[in-house]
Amino acid sequence: MDNLPEKGKLSDDQMEIIPDGGILHQNGKIIAVGAFEQLKKQYNPTTIERLEGNYVGLPGMIDAHTHICWAGSRANDYALRLSGKSYLEIAETGGGIWNTVQKTREASINELAELTAQRAKKLVEQGVTTIEVKSGYGLSVEQELKILEAIKLADKNTDADLIPTCLAAHILPKDFDGTETEYLQHIISKLLPEVLKRKLANRVDIFVEKNAFSVQAAKTYLLKAKELGFDIVLHGDQFSVGSALLANETSTLSIDHLEAANEQEIAILAKGNVIPVVLPGASLGLGEPFAPARKLLDAGTSLVIASDWNPGSAPMGNLLVQATILGTAEKLTMTEVWAALTCRAAKALNKTDRGILKSGNIADIIAFKTDDYKEILYQQGQLKPEKVWKTGKMAT
Repeated sequence: MDNLPEKGKLSDDQMEIIPDGGILHQNGKIIAVGAFEQLKKQYNPTTIERLEGNYVGLPGMIDAHTHICWAGSRANDYALRLSGKSYLEIAETGGGIWNTVQKTREASINELAELTAQRAKKLVEQGVTTIEVKSGYGLSVEQELKILEAIKLADKNTDADLIPTCLAAHILPKDFDGTETEYLQHIISKLLPEVLKRKLANRVDIFVEKNAFSVQAAKTYLLKAKELGFDIVLHGDQFSVGSALLANETSTLSIDHLEAANEQEIAILAKGNVIPVVLPGASLGLGEPFAPARKLLDAGTSLVIASDWNPGSAPMGNLLVQATILGTAEKLTMTEVWAALTCRAAKALNKTDRGILKSGNIADIIAFKTDDYKEILYQQGQLKPEKVWKTGKMAT
């Protein structure tokens, strides 16, 4: 995937296939990728691991949008949705994000770290070696710092790399006595400097939606976070439009969701370099339409697929299953799907050292027991990786 363009549609003849391939790695980094016998002759490695049988090796998958640090359950929300209540209606009557905030505030750092590590372990078993993890269920300076500390602790107890994002601007907390502007200023002045001081995250996110934050308030917040040195991203166009222009104007790294994006929003994104991150798990969890992935690619944007694993709208958490379902619904080529899970996902996290099997990258590798890479998506998640290496070491 080294030669794939960063944006636009992709055909399957652009997927580089190396028959009888091998990967040479040392000290957690890839030294070379090529034909197995040629690597043996060229490098004369003293230790060779030859996998018996047929395998397809791919870069470790990257889940660029998750909320896996939480406590509690929102099964009741799910039941209410099945009975006809909308996500916004449930939130207005005490369910939704605020319900998880209350449960997460009650949990200790160690409890949250353990829950996060357990969920990360499941993702590693599915072949995900890099996982973005958002805060956002604390919604106060003290509680957001607690969650980010828990993510940092969990990162030490999982094989995956956990990439933290500060989502203190998830919703306006019900116990904050002030406007959205006052809350965001409070976060800017009291929380974000402390996040930087403790080195807890270098990414900031905000949810722009009717029951969250306005475009105007979000613009000021994102630009100030950017001035502090954070990479900025946003939740946008999930239920209503208006976030694409905001994303372009603030040069966010990505805009995530886009289920409600229309032709105008897509055209706006096509003029810039913001990376669309689509979240099929949220569509499946809420019974809503998928983001227009095909149209985004045809318009010339990039495309990343992430799980959005969270306790409310996206409880599945299985990235490969979600990607195969979205690929079928949106008529994505296999190359477009794999790029959205690997090299293009790496760009969405501003990580240039992964997502492609090439010299110099970290040795994050997954192997599926099959002789044809097409079988992996064809089996829609039934075929799971048999082997996962994280920085060259077999994951446990």
